[in-house]
Amino acid sequence: MIENPRRNVHILGIETSCDETGAAVVRDGREVISSVVASQIEFHQKFGGIVPEIASRKHLEMLNPIIDEAMAKANLAYEDLDAVAVTIGPGLVGALLMGLGSAKVISYVKDLPLVGVNHLEGHIYANLIDHPDLKLPLVSLIVSGGHTMLVYMEDFGKYEVLGQTLDDAVGEAYDKIAAFLGLGYPGGPIIDQMAKDGDPHAIPFPRAMMKTGDLNFSLSGLKTSVLTYVSHLNLDARELPLHDLAASFQAAIADVLVAKTIQAAKDKDVKTIVLAGGVAANSYLRERMIDGTKNEGLELYYPHAFLCTDNAIMIAVAGYYRYLAGDRVSLEANPIPNLKLG
Repeated sequence: MIENPRRNVHILGIETSCDETGAAVVRDGREVISSVVASQIEFHQKFGGIVPEIASRKHLEMLNPIIDEAMAKANLAYEDLDAVAVTIGPGLVGALLMGLGSAKVISYVKDLPLVGVNHLEGHIYANLIDHPDLKLPLVSLIVSGGHTMLVYMEDFGKYEVLGQTLDDAVGEAYDKIAAFLGLGYPGGPIIDQMAKDGDPHAIPFPRAMMKTGDLNFSLSGLKTSVLTYVSHLNLDARELPLHDLAASFQAAIADVLVAKTIQAAKDKDVKTIVLAGGVAANSYLRERMIDGTKNEGLELYYPHAFLCTDNAIMIAVAGYYRYLAGDRVSLEANPIPNLKLG
């Protein structure tokens, strides 16, 4: 179990890695005192994806009000905080700069320790809010718009990347297919909802890298297969079975994710698996992972849906453990857009 070695420690978390502006105050790495998130989805929908320049400007507009609101809801003064934790990577460099700049000002003016957090690490630790007695070691499947990877977590701060996507991330594949089909953005929730009325066995899309013997993933071949299938239907003037396509597309992804995640747990001889990242909120993936882990006698955990998407709670939780470990970043620190885990 991940222990809480100190009590009554308050961490202000700040998250601006992509298109959500978040601030939160968390006590002792478990208790959410306040959380505020401003989403930019409506500003990016017309472009079918994230526009980095727009994301940076919106963070600049929203950060001060968001932080002020989080502190007001927490009913705490800055003097009551023990540290400020901020995402330093990975993410969009301009967006990361906005959050890091604000955290630096607070750290300097209020004389608070500045803690840098890996965004992916934060996603794993979001599980601690809903599952405070989570046991280590564990294997985490991180699935989001920008990342798809399997991570072995032996202890806090000790990570081993077991496998990752060689091309598209899962969330990215959802967005691209949804855009191709004219369904809108973000694609994940739209396809997940449409798939509920479809047959996951209707279309035999490929299960890429299912039998390669490693723990890596590839989504580009599946994406191409969907595009080819739709093109053939269009040439023959046949109706597109959208619901079946959505369900079959999801099944092709979930089959590989579930199989390789379970294999990773077996390879590392662990009984605990956690889901993390925005795609961890996908209902079909959760159902398939529940069934798969139950059949193998493994324990599965995942956060509430709002903790799967980008938020500052997870940054504060991860920041709590880094703070206790004595990890600090200087006021000269720069964001690291391609920051690796481990």
